[in-house]
Amino acid sequence: MTTRIDTCFARLKGENRPALITFITAGDPSLATTEALIYELEKQGADIIELGMPFSDPSADGPTIQASSERALAAGTTVSKVLALVKKVRRRSQIPIVLFGYYNPIFARSPEKFAREARDAGADGVLVVDLPPEEAGELKPYLDQAGLNLIYLLAPTSTDERIRLVAERASGFVYYVQVTGVTGARQGLPADLPEKLAAIRRHISLPVGVGFGVSSREQARSVGRHGDAVVVGSAIVSRIGQSGSGRRMVKEVGRFVAQLRRGVEESRQ
Repeated sequence: MTTRIDTCFARLKGENRPALITFITAGDPSLATTEALIYELEKQGADIIELGMPFSDPSADGPTIQASSERALAAGTTVSKVLALVKKVRRRSQIPIVLFGYYNPIFARSPEKFAREARDAGADGVLVVDLPPEEAGELKPYLDQAGLNLIYLLAPTSTDERIRLVAERASGFVYYVQVTGVTGARQGLPADLPEKLAAIRRHISLPVGVGFGVSSREQARSVGRHGDAVVVGSAIVSRIGQSGSGRRMVKEVGRFVAQLRRGVEESRQ
């Protein structure tokens, strides 16, 4: 089954442009604001939205995204409400949406039920940070049945054996975490990115998105020269946290995403 993610990458390959993938946490600071942000991100050039499902005990998120999860949870955000938001967004937008989170809430809900509800809501893919391919057997069959992509992470420390395993089981795209550690903006980006991506592409034909640390138009341009997608999360979430709520914040975030989009477009010129 072809998802909106597959269609998006096929279109961008024809345009010789990497995708811009933007992450925001659902419910930060409110679900109504998240809905407005999704439309603004799409309007300003995002190609795919990663929609974080807030979780109280994250292992891969730095202070910025941890704080956004705390704000969202304090506002009463639940998995059910996130799925309802996706369903509402689908009335106006067909932008690909990846549900991004941790396995505990999915397990508690039941993987089968989660996959069915995510499909019915209109999600396109799922990325579960703490679910490596060796342990994804409880969830992947249900996502496959629902026609949803299961997106895996790779890191600079990933071995050839792990890359080959991800190549066998991933769909949609692969998310390469270009720096070790947690999420968050970095002043500089690793110089060995081309070599790392070449090692991944020896085994994987899916698009490879690159994230963690991208926080400016210049960095988006640099990463976009090598990756099939540029993923930006903390730098966007930071602006949400600093700018409060309301239309002014949404516009401020939109202006930043427009800059990132220009960087992505410049990367192949």
